[in-house]
Amino acid sequence: MDRPEGPAVGRRDVIGGLAAGTALAAALDAGPALAADKRKRYVAVGVGSRNRMYQQALWGPHKAHGELVAACDTNPGRLDYVAQQASKAGARPPKPYLAVDFDKMLREQKPDAVIVTTPDAFHNDYIIRALDAGVDVITEKPMTTTAEKAQLILDAVKRSGRHIRVTFNYRYSPFRSQVKELLMSGVIGDVLSVDFHWLLNTVHGADYFRRWHSNKAISGGLMVHKATHHFDLVNWWLSDMPVSVNATGKREFYTPEMARRFGLQGPHQRCHTCPEKDKCTFFLDLAADPGLKALYLDAEKYDGYFRDQCVWRPEISIEDTMNVIVGYAGGTTLSYSLNAFNAWEGYTVAFNGTKGRLEHSVVEQGATAGAINERDEDRIKTRIIPMRGEAQDIKPDTGAGSHGGGDAVMLADIFDPNAPKDPLMRAADERGGAASCLIGIAADKCFETGQPVRIESLVTGLDWPTLPKMPGHKDRVPMPMRLQHG
Repeated sequence: MDRPEGPAVGRRDVIGGLAAGTALAAALDAGPALAADKRKRYVAVGVGSRNRMYQQALWGPHKAHGELVAACDTNPGRLDYVAQQASKAGARPPKPYLAVDFDKMLREQKPDAVIVTTPDAFHNDYIIRALDAGVDVITEKPMTTTAEKAQLILDAVKRSGRHIRVTFNYRYSPFRSQVKELLMSGVIGDVLSVDFHWLLNTVHGADYFRRWHSNKAISGGLMVHKATHHFDLVNWWLSDMPVSVNATGKREFYTPEMARRFGLQGPHQRCHTCPEKDKCTFFLDLAADPGLKALYLDAEKYDGYFRDQCVWRPEISIEDTMNVIVGYAGGTTLSYSLNAFNAWEGYTVAFNGTKGRLEHSVVEQGATAGAINERDEDRIKTRIIPMRGEAQDIKPDTGAGSHGGGDAVMLADIFDPNAPKDPLMRAADERGGAASCLIGIAADKCFETGQPVRIESLVTGLDWPTLPKMPGHKDRVPMPMRLQHG
């Protein structure tokens, strides 16, 4: 994956949206009734909580640009719920299909793109089937969970000539985009090392240990499911590609022993039937949240999936404490940590450059109930510290809505055909999707073997993504100011 110094060059510009050449053909194939509707046709597979963002976008701000014509899931209860929500939003309910009829859905609906929001381990199956059917894909991160599946996806893209859009909404948060702009400006020179530490609290962090995410065979663990976001940010911030990974990981907090240390009798099956729910402050009441109740508690009768499994269960197979070192093709080194049981949630990141240092920190809130008592003006901080100069606090760019305002910007970039060209190149395709999840996949391999992993040993044919030009490691650098001695 090595490349010479200079501007990043990609094989296509993915900013303009998906399925540019297939909408007309689909309309003609579908007959006169569909030809009159200029909107793009979308279908979704996996309609749990994560899919709601796309549903609401197509039923709301982007209903003039696209329609969710069909939905596919293993659980008929969730399909019924999506239909009800569509009607409430004033939209035509998507036609329901069970997962076994996914290919039938593609044939009948002739979509412009498939939105994949299934559990992570199943992304590859639907992605590849859609690509081979000549349909573009929008997929949630992580793109997939193993190197073997990543290879199959990369091969399918080359074979089909279709596109994948991996939805890294963190790139679009205004304050994270601002960090990219500062780094591109060269204010700290070229970046030699990055220190990045992510903290999950005992509300949001605990939630990964009660859902399907707690099974590494399905989620890839937090290194793949969660840290893919963070690794992608660094890849994009640096406009660089990872080449080597070394990592250690363990689970020491979400364990049966910790439950007993907290004074509980031990782990139980789930919160809903827990005999110690009054004693355990990690209790999640699915019945108290209308959305969770409808999507999961009321739908259990169809598939037996419990959304509120005990976080202390012995069979949990993911880590809660992880440390990673990543080497990049350009020479930068990343030191990263992820901990899932902290007193606050958010991150700190520092870029150490040849002209100074950029420090950036964010305090976030949990995804389920609970919040952190922080003033808004204290939640996001960005500072430039020149080498031998005065530090400068940067007023952060902010936005409204989920993920720091990033979701709305990303959804417009995906669905709005008139979205402006993006100089930050925030849209990610299968190359960016693979580059990020392969760091986590390599880290998981390090956990097992205790040995470092080269990315090139995991897949072949991974090209460089389209990324903006950054200050080069061979550029001239001004001599730092002379220190004044008293």
